[in-house]
Amino acid sequence: MAKPILYGPGYSTYARSARLAMEEKGVDYDLVEIDFIGGGMPEEHLARHPFGKVPAFEHDGLMLYETSAIMRYVDEAFDGPSLQPSDVAGRARMTQVISVIDSYTYPRTISDLVIQRLVQPMLGGTADESIIEAAVPEVDKSMREFERMLGDHEYLVGSTLSLADLHLAPVFAYFVDTPESKAILESKPSLSAWWERIASRDSMTKTQPNLG
Repeated sequence: MAKPILYGPGYSTYARSARLAMEEKGVDYDLVEIDFIGGGMPEEHLARHPFGKVPAFEHDGLMLYETSAIMRYVDEAFDGPSLQPSDVAGRARMTQVISVIDSYTYPRTISDLVIQRLVQPMLGGTADESIIEAAVPEVDKSMREFERMLGDHEYLVGSTLSLADLHLAPVFAYFVDTPESKAILESKPSLSAWWERIASRDSMTKTQPNLG
């Protein structure tokens, strides 16, 4: 079986989610770095992803894009611990969490809060405080829902790690670097404990982006 190839930058949360799935499964893969911040998306990448996003994935002649599809393929195509619940209800909850992250959490947490608070200053710009002010209540809403979902469980859909946790982890890694995260997490002990467990995993260490 050929080694899978993931196309995307190491700093991308979505590329990191796909990498986390492969690391957790013990899959040997190649990462082809695509940096689109400086000069835009390379033209050749559009052959892999017609919408010009990352990541894209190639394995044995199969080309996939969209992170959820890639992660499910990785879990089902390769040996290693299962990253999806075995029961119908559990898989439905996992899909629900992933949809919440994509639809509500990522846009306000990454596109608004993290981009303004962390990325703009790093690029020599200034944070737009009005965008941050509008984003914080929505970020808090997502985090409250994850706190509710966790309850007294260790992971987002029960007692074992799933694709839902790996989908959220890279977003959370940037979120906790913002000063706003401290106040948001003060009232969320289950979510804070979840992050401690996730952040200590070998897969997170191996996929840590180099932002220097």
